Amino acid sequence: MKSVAEICSDLIRFDTTNPGSGERPAAEYVATLLADAGLEPEVFESAPRRTTVVARMAGESSDALLIHGHLDVVPADPAEWRMHPFSGEIVDGCVYGRGAVDMKGSCAMTLSTVLGMRARGQRPKRDLVLAFLADEEATGDYGSRHAVTEHRELFDGVTEAISESGGFSVTSGGHRVYPVAVGERGTAWMKLTAHGVAGHGSKPPVDNPVATLAHALSRLAAHQWPVRLTPPVAALIRELSAITGQPVDLDRLDAEAARLGPLGELFKAQIRNSANPTMLAAGYKVNVVPSSAEAHVDGRYLPGLREEFLETLDELLGPKITREFVNLEDAPAAPYPSSFFDELAGSLVAEDPLARPVPYVMSGGTDAKSFAGLGIQGYGFAPLMLRPDLDYFGMFHGKDERVPVAGLEFGTRVLARLLT
Repeated sequence: MKSVAEICSDLIRFDTTNPGSGERPAAEYVATLLADAGLEPEVFESAPRRTTVVARMAGESSDALLIHGHLDVVPADPAEWRMHPFSGEIVDGCVYGRGAVDMKGSCAMTLSTVLGMRARGQRPKRDLVLAFLADEEATGDYGSRHAVTEHRELFDGVTEAISESGGFSVTSGGHRVYPVAVGERGTAWMKLTAHGVAGHGSKPPVDNPVATLAHALSRLAAHQWPVRLTPPVAALIRELSAITGQPVDLDRLDAEAARLGPLGELFKAQIRNSANPTMLAAGYKVNVVPSSAEAHVDGRYLPGLREEFLETLDELLGPKITREFVNLEDAPAAPYPSSFFDELAGSLVAEDPLARPVPYVMSGGTDAKSFAGLGIQGYGFAPLMLRPDLDYFGMFHGKDERVPVAGLEFGTRVLARLLT
């Protein structure tokens, strides 16, 4: 049987860049591994080569757990990398390549764990549904959204799910903290449009939409969104105070995040909503005032704060800006405290007695949003023990993305404890 590092390396060598040529080769590889282990994977496409694989492994209880991961990755420029991003090379104890962390490494851990259980004749304590999805790095339309609408029956009986991003170690000040995600911020990707009066660039403007849009974006970029402590983030801060032995001052959370360094990164982006302008388009000639101008904004809002976010956004943009959603998804939240969170935490501590599991809210989004629509409670749990010098957050979509082989092996042992 292949090692978890070898499976990770194999997956990386499939170029599943999104947008690109699709996930089919990686999906066929996954389906073959599962079929060779005696499972019966379902392979389906939402569009040519946009391929997803789902398999069910019978357990002692039909109350099912979903483990989902995505096979697509973001683009990578080989000229910027130490080694080719789709080589999957194993160097200095790490598997290098696009997707090593986000999230072919996690998919490899899931596969290695399940294949090992099948080889040993072990039966999981509950049914497992394994989903390897397309299109997470975009909107999920070709992946998780398609799966939950067109193949709903594959997820019957599922009550909880685990996936990215959580269960990884953050080492600081002699403490090894493992954040386990119990929620994530909602997504509000928007296209903004300003309409005006076209004219000659040499004349006094009548109603210049470029200027209108620029002023609106300036107000948006300068806005300091207020701190909003949701219950799981407040719980995280209490846990960090107890672990470090120094209370976190709730009246100066930005400064406290900087003081705590890597531990502060766990709540720095999760204490407020955000809206970042990311794209601009206007005009076609330097001496022509166009009739319209457009921008795109990446908006994120905390669980329960969608209406407050949108109201503030409209106030900042003003009445002359129209907006339409490119992608709008709710902010899912899983129960905390809960017995299942305790199971996740216990599996970490069993493999690392120094582990301090804590609740965590992701600043970005995952396919958990789609599965939340089916009533499935999603937790971020892709366990990794990382070297203190490895910037886990910097690996996501970054150059020289890599994951330690020892970390993958640790994660596989943790998953095996959780599932059996």
